Amino acid sequence: MTVSIEHIRAAAQRIAGAVERTPCLHSRTLSRLTGAEVWLKFENLQFTASFKERGALNKLLVLGEAGRRRGVIAMSAGNHAQGVAYHAARLGTRAVIVMPRGTPNNKVRSTQVHGAEVILEGDTLAEAARHAHSLEAHQGLTFIHPYDDPAVVAGQGTVALEMLEQAPGLDVLVVPVGGGGLIAGMAVAAKTLKPDIEVIGVESANWCAMHQRLNGLPVKVGGDTIAEGMAVRDVGELTLNFVKKLVNEILVVNEETIERAVVCLIEIEKTVAEGAGAAGLAALLEHSARFAGRRVGIPICGGNIDARLLSEVLMRGLVRDGRLVRLRVVMPDIAGNLARVAAMIGAAGGNIVEVQHQRVFGTASAKSPEVEFVVETRDREHTQALVDALRAQGVTALSAS
Repeated sequence: MTVSIEHIRAAAQRIAGAVERTPCLHSRTLSRLTGAEVWLKFENLQFTASFKERGALNKLLVLGEAGRRRGVIAMSAGNHAQGVAYHAARLGTRAVIVMPRGTPNNKVRSTQVHGAEVILEGDTLAEAARHAHSLEAHQGLTFIHPYDDPAVVAGQGTVALEMLEQAPGLDVLVVPVGGGGLIAGMAVAAKTLKPDIEVIGVESANWCAMHQRLNGLPVKVGGDTIAEGMAVRDVGELTLNFVKKLVNEILVVNEETIERAVVCLIEIEKTVAEGAGAAGLAALLEHSARFAGRRVGIPICGGNIDARLLSEVLMRGLVRDGRLVRLRVVMPDIAGNLARVAAMIGAAGGNIVEVQHQRVFGTASAKSPEVEFVVETRDREHTQALVDALRAQGVTALSAS
């Protein structure tokens, strides 16, 4: 099995008009922040908010009418599921999707909305895959693998085809890695069109199976990650071969950096990315020296993030940047004291978000309760100035964040 630039160009013609030719734009602010010249490919603007539509549709079209009449089945943690479900429904094909039980609710719901039959089975993608193959055999369905399939890889390669047409001066592509379908397809296209370009993969520290395979290490992955789309234990054998031949390096990033990248994309680019979708930017934030002065292209490969998780990531970002802090204040239990301290915080430019009045636990004296204020500030310097202003007026205050 192989994938060539001809396969990718054929895929581009096949899927044209049914998937978005997403913008690839230069980010001046992220370029200043990272020290690289950053170009972003907004695959989160696809109809299902992910690049996965490209490979899914290409595979469906390659099957032909007879193959599509039998129906298709896929296993996926979310984005591949939505891509298969949406385009299968559009083409009048039955689609069954097996998803791990821990798949975020928004991805389950979105897949069902597109008309697929969703089955939650197994705790991992590997377990979901086993169940999907069992249904494939019993029901005569055609299995559409999320990454280890030449037609899928060719479809994903159209991302690089477009990027190098839109930003031909790119020196480096930084690509998130799960099972390897996206980076394999993009590497084939990029290295054929521009042999001196670097292709760099990115994995989460908790789920870095491709990095481990390339370095001859036993695969040991697991644990929580914000980047569910990259939480893959069994990378594709087809994709692994392409990565070995064409990819320059696989970088590993920490969970906190992925969170930072999600926040940066919202605050700077005003675009929503899921954890896997922000991983390319995370690599620039964590390994900035590796890319300094280079023209770097990053696919924002998905935007399907649970609303509750996104809100937590944004709030954690405020805490991390020192813009949301806890102030612990010990004050005499005298009428009007709470209002007086609150007025001081307001006068110093702090916005009080929450107040907890503690009279029993952790107090030095029953007559001097501790009050915890959660306060929004501009930055760490502003927080320190606020604390100094309180102390200057005789208030015992301690920043706890």
